[in-house]
Amino acid sequence: MTAISLRDACVSLGGRRVVDRATLVVEAGEWVTLIGPNGAGKSTLLRAIAGLLPFGGSIELDGAPVRRLKRREVARRLAFVPQSPLLPPDLTVREYVLLGRTPHIGQLGAESARDAAAAARALGRLELDALAARPLRTLSGGERQRAVLARALAQEAPLLLLDEPTTALDVGRQQQALELVAELRAGSALTVLSAMHELTLALQYADRIVLLSEGRIVAAGAPEEVATEELISTHYRADVRVLADGEGLVAVVPARRARPG
Repeated sequence: MTAISLRDACVSLGGRRVVDRATLVVEAGEWVTLIGPNGAGKSTLLRAIAGLLPFGGSIELDGAPVRRLKRREVARRLAFVPQSPLLPPDLTVREYVLLGRTPHIGQLGAESARDAAAAARALGRLELDALAARPLRTLSGGERQRAVLARALAQEAPLLLLDEPTTALDVGRQQQALELVAELRAGSALTVLSAMHELTLALQYADRIVLLSEGRIVAAGAPEEVATEELISTHYRADVRVLADGEGLVAVVPARRARPG
């Protein structure tokens, strides 16, 4: 079953084509990661899929055109973790995570026991129980990032869009956050589409990699097919080495250029 379908999707911002004729299919249960240099169009593409930007071409969620879906309907189908989320400083962590239940709350605006339980589960999974009563303004950057992810998990949507989900996290919290997403996929039909700056993490967790460059999809496939030294060097304009062990690719590292003399 197809979770996301793009056909010749285009997005223009400020008169400039940022995403150019992107065609992509993400099957239900997959983890697909967008990579590419800064300005390649990764975040813009995610925002268009989430219905937050106007676009040309076609974008569908579970076969339904995004243009025909109301905002609440989109929010029931996908949870979006933006790169720079809006964080009301005086809300507590618990109150903020509970906002993830908004698409499920009825017209009267009162959360149910089910909503409270979903928020509590998300707080526990991100180890935020001890911070639940603290205002967002008192959190560190890494703690705020975990709260944002917890809000998305509380939404309990079948599709998760992650825009640079490990920003501001140390290496331990990076691994914890991505392992959590991997565990959620293992226990459900969760589909993940992420944009990641950290190539090594992308290789470790994604089923498929999609490389964007100057707004276009220039390569897509298994990590070992896309994360080649030739493709990464060409589109990132960097000298790199792609390291592997007996189980597959494990890291992309910069290769220092030889100094003259």
